[in-house]
Amino acid sequence: MSASVVGVDFAGTIGYLHGSPTHLSVEIGFIIILPPFQRTHVTTNAVALLLRYALDLPTATPPGLGLRRVQWQSSEKNEASIRVAERMGFKREGLLRWDRVYMGGQGKAGNGEDVREGDPMPDTLGRHTVLFALCWDDWENGGRERVAQLTDR
Repeated sequence: MSASVVGVDFAGTIGYLHGSPTHLSVEIGFIIILPPFQRTHVTTNAVALLLRYALDLPTATPPGLGLRRVQWQSSEKNEASIRVAERMGFKREGLLRWDRVYMGGQGKAGNGEDVREGDPMPDTLGRHTVLFALCWDDWENGGRERVAQLTDR
């Protein structure tokens, strides 16, 4: 499945979530890469662009936002998402158990947890969320170079 607009392939969507000017932080999320572009350079390059813009200082060329923290969250069972976060240099910070509810039992196959008998929402699945972050000090102490190596290959 690939979408084209005026002869240009649409590879997917990615963006920032939960941006906080007060806390100088943002989350990269809701990454959807269409099958023809999975396991290619697309995800790496898209995440790299978002990291550079978020973490580079406003005085850099090109200028960035100068944020202190970029977060990444994934289902504990979403191995592909976890691999991307780790490859890009995010550090695992913890596990948020029973963090989300997949309504109507929906969610990517295998990403949900069965609920206990008698649960008030029996037709749902639960999700354990792995929390990752890449902070300004990680970025300035090798993270920027790591991302550059990944995108220059």
